[in-house]
Amino acid sequence: MWTQHHDLHSHSLHSDGEHPVEKVAELMHAEGVKTWSLTDHDTASGWAEAATAAARLGLRFVPGVEITCEPTLPPDRNHLQRIGRERASASWHLLAYFPEHAPGGNDDSVDSFKAWLAPRQDGRLPRMEAMCQRLGELGMPVDVETVCAKASGSVGRPHLAERMVELGYVSSKFEAFETWIGDGLPAFVPHVKPTVEEAVRVVRAAGGVTSLAHPLYYGVPTERLIEHLALIGVDAVEAVHRSHDDAYRHELTEAAVRHGLAVSVGSDFHGLSWQPRPGNMPVRPTTLIQRLRVE
Repeated sequence: MWTQHHDLHSHSLHSDGEHPVEKVAELMHAEGVKTWSLTDHDTASGWAEAATAAARLGLRFVPGVEITCEPTLPPDRNHLQRIGRERASASWHLLAYFPEHAPGGNDDSVDSFKAWLAPRQDGRLPRMEAMCQRLGELGMPVDVETVCAKASGSVGRPHLAERMVELGYVSSKFEAFETWIGDGLPAFVPHVKPTVEEAVRVVRAAGGVTSLAHPLYYGVPTERLIEHLALIGVDAVEAVHRSHDDAYRHELTEAAVRHGLAVSVGSDFHGLSWQPRPGNMPVRPTTLIQRLRVE
């Protein structure tokens, strides 16, 4: 038995998505999604809007966040070569979900999580200022205020890439990332990040569950990765992600089941100019995080 009713990874204007929250909700509903999570980067600022939009459309909304963390394992160069990736991501992304939380209600534990999360969001501005300075030194001046104006929440590199296209420095966002602002490239600036272990502890203390987002990006062989996630207390792995082919989805799912982990599923939807539609991600319901399944 399979389902396509879940999409647990999406972004809005509150981070690096290109659509307002309500538009994201409408697109999810149009594609047959029944359980939806908004997981903007390092911010919960879109939860109230999402809950309202979901209620209007008859969707089940799960409050979520994509937390930017330090890598917890080094990449394996041979594995990177096998999967056709030149380099691993400079950060690992942990999806945090709070299925029982009602945005706008009193919830001291989730409020504590938000207080812990706030400096991570605030830290994005100094990083963006530093990246704009580096681009200026490379002959491509960018006013950081014009970049921040593109974000209603957490400012990120996609906003900077969009501004670089507008200024004629690159022909596409892809070129901006691949040539200038991608991990380890000339205008890249890292920012202070929690460890995955710390983020797991904070989310769990707030009553949440966690899943490692898009593991393909980290360059770690599957068995080693899943064993480590189980060891440090991560609840699940995002086996079904738009960047994963069917073979990798199956490999991750089977390894997760062997080690007592669940899986999550997400299109990682950022907008219609990035991908034609959200949702449409088939997964076996029995492998999903139990608290996120459609009843």
